Amino acid sequence: MRVRKFLLENEKGQQFDMNNYRESCFLTAPTGLGYSNKSEFGQIGNTFIEILRKTERKDIGGIVNFKSYDKCKKFIDFIEQSNELKFTYMVPFDNGYKTYYRDVIVQDFQKTERQARVLSCPIIFNALSLWYEENTVIHTIEPLEDEIRWNFRWDSKFSDYNTRSLSYINQGHIEAPILVEISGYVQNPEIDMYIDGEIYQSVPLTVEINQYEKLLYGTKENKFYIKKQKADGTTESLFNLDVIDFYNDNVIRIPKNRSCEIRLTADNEILNAKVTILTYYKAV
Repeated sequence: MRVRKFLLENEKGQQFDMNNYRESCFLTAPTGLGYSNKSEFGQIGNTFIEILRKTERKDIGGIVNFKSYDKCKKFIDFIEQSNELKFTYMVPFDNGYKTYYRDVIVQDFQKTERQARVLSCPIIFNALSLWYEENTVIHTIEPLEDEIRWNFRWDSKFSDYNTRSLSYINQGHIEAPILVEISGYVQNPEIDMYIDGEIYQSVPLTVEINQYEKLLYGTKENKFYIKKQKADGTTESLFNLDVIDFYNDNVIRIPKNRSCEIRLTADNEILNAKVTILTYYKAV
């Protein structure tokens, strides 16, 4: 029988397995995996009309069980050495596992005494986001082989070398932000969204990204950015008048249940690019 699985992941991609009692820990009695709404109503005579509905934040609770104090210490160290945490939830659907994430912080961790060879510690994670999938397409042309490779997560298509495009229907519960990486050399890149075959939004950038550099673009809520990653790994914000039009709508998010296409174009060939669509769900 397939069972659901839980992990913690930090901003470096490092994971702490919460399904392995022998090597790490085992999470039991999880709570807060669903969702709830808060509504406000107006009254007309004896009829009540919902005038506002918003999703309430859900905390994730449970018991983390450790084999030893050493394992518990490793868990605490992992949390404290991480700047960002994602609660990873692997759900066993009929057609296989699907992985969902929720941005969290640890609100409360109660270290208990060891009983019957088990150290069982209640924990509460404050949720900072809804559940989301990370759907990624990677386009790479090898310098010698000149071939196209991608991580095939949904129906996608690529056209000529100066244009990279993918089609996507957002079946999540809210608009889906995107994350884009374009490796240099590339001159004056542009990110466009088409809906039902018609141009809906365009983000042109007046910038040169040199070899070994990357253009980074993200529209996640409270984390919107346009920046350049330099060859040494440091980043430089491109949010200035020389690069973008401040009167333009520069935040692309994919609407629900529409036939959408993301296109990447530039003055020259785009040889390496990655697009990630974050599909959000109130509950999974």
